[in-house]
Amino acid sequence: MPGPLMAGELPARVTLLGIRHHGPGSARMVEEALGRLRPAVVLVEGPPEGDALLRHVPDLTPPVALLLHDEAEPASAAFWPFAAFSPEWRALVWADANAVPVRFFDLTAAASLAEEPAEGGGASLDPLGTLAEAAGFDDPERWWEDVVEHHTDPADLAEAVAEAMTALREEFADEVDDRTLRREAAMRQHLRQALKDTDGPIAVVCGAWHVPALRTLPPASADAALLRGLPKRKVSGTWVPWSHGKLATASGYGAGIGSPGWYAHLWECAPRGDAVARWFSRACAVLRAEDLPASTASAVEAVRLADTLAALRGRPSPGLSEVMEAAKAVLCDGDQVPLALVHDRLVVGERLGEVGASVPTSPLAADLNRLTRRLRLPLNATPKQVRLDLRKDTDRERSKLLRRLAVLDVPWGVPDTTRTLGTFAEAWHLHWRPEFAVALATAARHGTTVAAAAGQVLARRAADATRVVGAAEVLGDAVGCEVPAAVAAARAALDRCAAAATDALELLAALPDLATTVRYGSVRGTDPELLRVALHGLLTRGAVGLPLACRGVDDDTAERAVAAVEGADDAVRLAADDAHRDAWRTALESLVAMPGAHGLPTGRATRLLWEAGALDSDAVAARLHRAVSAAAGATAFVAGFLRGSAALLTADQRLFGVVDDWLSGLRADDFAGALPLLRRAITEFSPAERRMLGDRVRGTTRNAPGAAGVEWDEDLATRLAAHVRGLLAGAAP
Repeated sequence: MPGPLMAGELPARVTLLGIRHHGPGSARMVEEALGRLRPAVVLVEGPPEGDALLRHVPDLTPPVALLLHDEAEPASAAFWPFAAFSPEWRALVWADANAVPVRFFDLTAAASLAEEPAEGGGASLDPLGTLAEAAGFDDPERWWEDVVEHHTDPADLAEAVAEAMTALREEFADEVDDRTLRREAAMRQHLRQALKDTDGPIAVVCGAWHVPALRTLPPASADAALLRGLPKRKVSGTWVPWSHGKLATASGYGAGIGSPGWYAHLWECAPRGDAVARWFSRACAVLRAEDLPASTASAVEAVRLADTLAALRGRPSPGLSEVMEAAKAVLCDGDQVPLALVHDRLVVGERLGEVGASVPTSPLAADLNRLTRRLRLPLNATPKQVRLDLRKDTDRERSKLLRRLAVLDVPWGVPDTTRTLGTFAEAWHLHWRPEFAVALATAARHGTTVAAAAGQVLARRAADATRVVGAAEVLGDAVGCEVPAAVAAARAALDRCAAAATDALELLAALPDLATTVRYGSVRGTDPELLRVALHGLLTRGAVGLPLACRGVDDDTAERAVAAVEGADDAVRLAADDAHRDAWRTALESLVAMPGAHGLPTGRATRLLWEAGALDSDAVAARLHRAVSAAAGATAFVAGFLRGSAALLTADQRLFGVVDDWLSGLRADDFAGALPLLRRAITEFSPAERRMLGDRVRGTTRNAPGAAGVEWDEDLATRLAAHVRGLLAGAAP
């Protein structure tokens, strides 16, 4: 056994390998150093709670991440990602292959999870940026690539990096934050323990920034004082698939690496030494897959250009900047769009790791894995679209799974509402993100299977519902998830909330969700007639109270009323029977005739009655004339009437003329006041409808009496342009 450990210089049998996280140059250095040192134990920067999971390294295909979470609060979790080219991963793989003990050494995950976000950042100083600036580089990534990633001899690399970081730590000692000091105290404590446990060589793989702090061992009591009072929690964890996209800086994970796909390529091609040529070959394949021209001759020319650019810039070999510039010039003809495709597919990459079945996981996650295998719906980091036919058992089961996961706040699938496929078909956007693993860990407290957990969440939401709209939403989700107990609970919640509701607009606002639920109920195994009874009950009460709910209200309430009227009208056409359609039409007619009702919902109701054939054009024209002849509420009425499709409006010459005459007759001040409401109405028109209205206006102007002989009025045009500029200036923030 080794003797007592004294404070002072680090024993010579300890080798510090300072690395850059997720750097292939550092990974080569670590592999070479471990093979040469043959250590008795390897310490790798990481949370010590992960030690129990290191035995599963052979069952993992990177990129993967160590996920640790607070057992009492699973949403409090953190990831420690590893790629195939991560030096830490290479150390773990080497240790496993050579049967050498390996441990994580760093601050505990329990302490890290308890830290405030403001404390959780890294050092305030950017060491790579500082070294790059000192070397005359304006880009830290490019400096690191030249010095490390293209370094051909890794033997002396660790010592060179350590010397550079030591100089930085001495120069900027005051800028090292408290969290870094605590982490390094914990690292030294673990290092002391390893020195006690073995008298053989010890290899330490850690971020280069920490190497100077580990070169000496102060008294253990000093480090213990720094760590005193840290929170202690019971932490559990597992390994989860990760992706190259999540390793990228743009993903929000601060790994300090913007090109994981490029680094993976450098790592894989290092033994052959043909990284640039193979990269351009892959780039050509990506472009050809999108039916873009990319020949072998172009790839050869791109390699030559990249080599030339590197030589002109004094670089040892082409880096990512030279490769991308050559790709843009030769393969993409200077076009940024295909270059962006190459960047997404190759520079960042779409690789998703795999975790073996033997890796421990929650029962809920295990159930999800079982379901995805049975339904042939693999988790994929690449976004994809799927179309499901609900008449097919497998597709219906897939739909249920996606909807149940959404209830559990795991939105792997998002319904595509832009496509109308009928009652028996659905379109989904699928995109699995690694952070969903945290959501699964959090949802595990609700049940051991996806179905049970979703049912528990829906039942709780039904019990907590206090408004009709919320209860109707829960009912729709329960029907879509096909959880009978949750359907019954949501139906009871809807009755309870409806009995307590007195606001007609609230009752009507619940109808769209309920109508959709009625429509798809039979597809989902729920009796639609039971749901239709609920819809009719809400509709009857809401229709009776609608006219009074729109009387004497402010503009905000009027906007809410318009939304309720539009949604209820769609719901009636979708799911109501003839008797309740008639009752709804009567409610709209009562609203139109109600004295003192706000112009917005009144105008919208008039438009809906006209489109339904309940009012002819002459009757609508008469109502418009009455509305616009009154000073108060004219703009609101017309704005409400204009909302919706413009096609019918342009097709009816009489109604178009009424609106056109009113708008043309407004004074400048009145027009400026009417503009916000009119703009809001017009923005709902499609571009084609706007063009159609413009053509109609031009045609009206040409056909006006005397229009053929009218010449350009420069003074009028100048005044109009000045007025429009004033309106736009007033609308600007």
